[in-house]
Amino acid sequence: MDRIELELYLNDMLDIGRFKDYCPNGLQVEGRRRVDKIATGVTASLAFLEAAAQWGADAVLVHHGYFWRNETSPITGRKYRRLKQLFDNEMSLFAYHLPLDDHPEVGNNAQLGARLGLIGDSRFGPDGLGWITTLPMPITLAHFAAQVEQTLARAPMILGDLDTELRRIAWCTGGAQNYFEAAIDAGADVYLTGEISEPTTHIALESGVAFLAAGHHATERYGVQALGAHLSERFDVEHLFIDIDNPV
Repeated sequence: MDRIELELYLNDMLDIGRFKDYCPNGLQVEGRRRVDKIATGVTASLAFLEAAAQWGADAVLVHHGYFWRNETSPITGRKYRRLKQLFDNEMSLFAYHLPLDDHPEVGNNAQLGARLGLIGDSRFGPDGLGWITTLPMPITLAHFAAQVEQTLARAPMILGDLDTELRRIAWCTGGAQNYFEAAIDAGADVYLTGEISEPTTHIALESGVAFLAAGHHATERYGVQALGAHLSERFDVEHLFIDIDNPV
């Protein structure tokens, strides 16, 4: 397909104009005009780009791209090596941050929820990125933590009594630990996200609401895969998800 057609389709599908983000969403680096092979990944690291180039990708599509707010401007060192890999192989870089978290079908939160058997019945947080649902039957924190570990192949860090019964489960992928208090205000019994910060322990202890940190990377692997699969079906392009493991 045509690169410009792909850009317009993605920008419209993910409704990028609605978001005030920390980085530009959309086409970040221009490559060849014809796109037949799209590699997806969580982060546009050098290892990911090298693997995508070896596969023969015409474009790469990620959640974490480049040109973040307050990032230094000089194209040197690590930034130079990454961009050189794109230029040398004429690969386009598409990146979607908050729009990919938010999308109701292929978004990170929608996809993580689906893998855990959770269907959000409402949103929370200042920008509505967090999802929350009420279970038909209560489960223990131990049961939910085991389900998260089995699904993500990653043992989460757990704050809370494992025998606690849960009815309201809230989640938001990635580095969304600052949504914890918003989840509490929304009535959550447990909040699942990717990362944890020092204040999180005190909030959990003082509120009695459980907290699970299952990894920024691990919780955000699924949206970009779903988006790549969608593009492959709709436009008959080849798609490959490349997972560069990250323990964080």
